[in-house]
Amino acid sequence: MASKEEELLVPLDDFLKAGIHIGTKYKTKYMEPFIYKARPDGLLVLNVQEVNNRLNLLINFLSPYKPEDIIVVCRRENGWHAVNKFSEVTGIRAYNGRYPPGMLTNMNLEIFVEAKLVLVVDPWIDKNVVRDAAKIGIPVVALCDTNNDSLNVDLCVPCNNKGKKSLGLIFYILARDYMKNMKKEFDGKIEDFVEE
Repeated sequence: MASKEEELLVPLDDFLKAGIHIGTKYKTKYMEPFIYKARPDGLLVLNVQEVNNRLNLLINFLSPYKPEDIIVVCRRENGWHAVNKFSEVTGIRAYNGRYPPGMLTNMNLEIFVEAKLVLVVDPWIDKNVVRDAAKIGIPVVALCDTNNDSLNVDLCVPCNNKGKKSLGLIFYILARDYMKNMKKEFDGKIEDFVEE
């Protein structure tokens, strides 16, 4: 077990305390391979090793991109603090709340932005940006819970995408490792990304 834990991005206890592995009572066919078991109360439990592996993939996927080429979209209020902190630390643009229609597709709008990669906190709630990105061929990375679908998602990261602690831990890991790969200073703590 020690060798497995050494490969994790953070200690196993941090993953478990944040509830990163706790899913919903519902599952989609796409998310089945990431599910470890169902608890007696019906909640599905994600495989922590798979969560860790996919987070590693995401870090490697993000690394070649400059901050100005990435946008993060989060309509779910529980993720706003973590996303804002991530944006502050990395310089990656964040859009919380309702995604402005046409922001990626209509060059005539004042709010138009160019991006080469989109990261969404929930592909169901953030489906409009996922759809727009697919229309123009921008890769989409999504944090997916057990009830999410993979339509128009290029890379799925299985996790609890509803909890403040879980999202705080995810964006802490992403910020830390993105900055490390950019060879820039990072002195943040998990607590900085979790809103009480």
